[in-house]
Formats: sequence, C-alpha cells, structure tokens
Amino acid sequence: MSALAELYTIPHDHLAFRDTIRQIARERIAPRAAEIDEKAEYPHDLRRLLAEQDILALPFEPEHGGTGTGTLMLNMAVEEIAKACASTALILMIQELGTLPIKLFGTDEQQDRFLPRCASGEWSPAFALSEPEAGSDPGGMITRAVRDDGEWVITGTKNWITNLGVADFYVVFAVTDPQAGHSRGISAFVVEANRPGFSVGKLEHKLGIRGSPTGQPIFDGVRVPDENLIGEVNQGFKVAMATLDRSRLGVAAQALGIAQGATDYAAAYARERRQFGQPINAFQAIQFKLADMETQCAAARELLYQACAKVDREDREVGKYSAMAKLFCSDVAMKVTVEAVQVLGGYGYIKEYPVERMLRDAKITQIYEGTNEIQRLVIARTLR
Repeated sequence: MSALAELYTIPHDHLAFRDTIRQIARERIAPRAAEIDEKAEYPHDLRRLLAEQDILALPFEPEHGGTGTGTLMLNMAVEEIAKACASTALILMIQELGTLPIKLFGTDEQQDRFLPRCASGEWSPAFALSEPEAGSDPGGMITRAVRDDGEWVITGTKNWITNLGVADFYVVFAVTDPQAGHSRGISAFVVEANRPGFSVGKLEHKLGIRGSPTGQPIFDGVRVPDENLIGEVNQGFKVAMATLDRSRLGVAAQALGIAQGATDYAAAYARERRQFGQPINAFQAIQFKLADMETQCAAARELLYQACAKVDREDREVGKYSAMAKLFCSDVAMKVTVEAVQVLGGYGYIKEYPVERMLRDAKITQIYEGTNEIQRLVIARTLR
C-alpha cells in the first residue's frame, strides 16, 4: 500500500462509530437545531446526549477515560454533528480546544485531575486567549499574572471566549514577564470557574453559532496555586500555538459539516421543487451549482482527513496542513452555503428552511481560531 493510500485508510470501527454519530445527529440533534438557533440557548440536553454516547470522550486517551481513537475520528464526528447543528458541534470542538494545553503540556497530576472529568462529560473546559485588544495578535494581551505568597494572582479581561458561563474551568493566558518582549513573557494557567474573583462578563449577540455562549470572562485578582501553571513559566505562547495547530482542524471539520449539510439539503430540495413543469434539478444551471458544491466538499474532506492523519502520526507538517485545511474548508463553507441559499431561492432566505442558518453559521469558521488571513501567513512562512 502506498504512503498516500495510508493517509486515507479509516479503520472499520471508526466508520461504524461515524455511522452511529450520523444517526444520532440526524434523529436527535437536527430536530433541535432551529430552536437552538432561534432561542440562542446552550443545548444542555444534547451535551448530556454526547456524553452518554462517549462522543465527548473522543479527544482523550484511554488512561483518562477517552476512546483513544485519535484526531481523524474526532473530526469525523465534528463533521457529522455540524451537518445537523454547528452550535452542537462546537461542544465537541471545545472539548479538545480547552483540554489540549493540559494534554500537551500539563503535568501528570493536572491530566489526572481534569481530563477524566471532561471525558465523562462531568466538566466542560474553555480556552481563554483572545482579549478586546488582542485578537489576531495574542502577543498584545494585557492580562497579568503576578506571583504573590506562593500563588499567582491573575487580573484582566478576555474576549470572544466560547463556553463562557458554561465551562467549569478556563485555560487562561496571561503576561508573567512584561519585560520579556512581544509574545515571550506569557504563561498558561488553569482557572476553575468557582475561584473568587472570576465572573462572567458581557455575552455577545452573534450572527451565527447562537447556541454557544461567547463573551468576556473577567479575572479580578483571581488566585491560583503553582500546580495550576501549565508548562513552564513564560512559555505560554508556545502552549497556545501548539494547541491551535491541532484544534483548528475542528474548525475545518465544522466548516465541512456545514457545507455538506447545506449541499445535501439543496440537492434534496432541487429534486422536489418543481418549476416550468419539472424538478429544478433538471435545469443545467442548478445541476452545475450542485456539482460544484459537492466537488468542493469532497476536496475539502480529502485535505482535512490528510491533515488529521498527520496529527495522528505526529508529522512535522502539522501546522502547515492544519492551516491549509482550516483555510480551505471554511472558504468552501461560505461559498457552498451562499449557493445553497440561491438554489432554494426565496425559501432559502427564510428561517423555515435551514440553509439561511447554515450560511450564518459558516461565517465564523473564517474568523475564529485564527482568521483566514492569519492562516495564509502561517502557510506562506513554510514556503520561504
């Protein structure tokens, strides 16, 4: 078997698990998607469902209560859930994003303390990097962590943080050496939500992904012990970048799921909708739209799965391929959902049909976990 073929070999048990997740998404998640979007409410019931089906255990190894099935299986699951509801897919995505710093850089004690409770669904994490004045440039953050009497005292405000008010703990990045220079004096900490000084600030009213709370966690002199430091002091930027190199594949999978869900719905609609005495999929203009949509989804999937396989093999090109997958899949999501609305015509523009929600949900995939402009910079730097 060639090396290229190995990239796309998916074990049979992974395919069986994917099919189970697909059925759950179709039967249990899809019927809730419109209500979740309309009410902008976090779907606690669906989170419990994901926990019961071991789907929340996908990001973790068996020694921490996880499935041990790797990055490709995880993102196949994200893709299937996102076809039905992108907000619900984000529950699984944040499972990885909020725990990867601990998996990659945490002590054995930290991993034993936090990861099993996340794998079981008991706890939910969050990843707090961005700030009001530090989005694409995390090195510009102003949140501070100061040593005091054997502890760290964290003060500052983060922004655009997923799982705000839901998370049981936050992985918080703060400046620990202001003199170290841009991006160099940052450290990472676990901050439990029940610590004095932590509060939930403003929640954002968003265009899409409305079932996932996003906003400003506030840290007002929050004290954490040394054992909550992740990795080494002043190495937090390394922690953040290594995390994002892997977690942005979840965004790519979410984007692909949205795109495929929109394509599937548009194709089914075109088979049933009749104009001028025949189904609209009999018209070449519609046929070509659907053909391009399906082709773009298939190409995006190949790139995503290749990137996931590189993570599972610990390939040195992980950063480049995850950036390419996130860039391509999110751009495809926007193109495809715009076309899906066009296929449905006037019906595509109203809330009774899901493609307008899919279009709104798709936009954020070009922005969060590194804008697509940043992804292009990441890719370009590998070509010098």
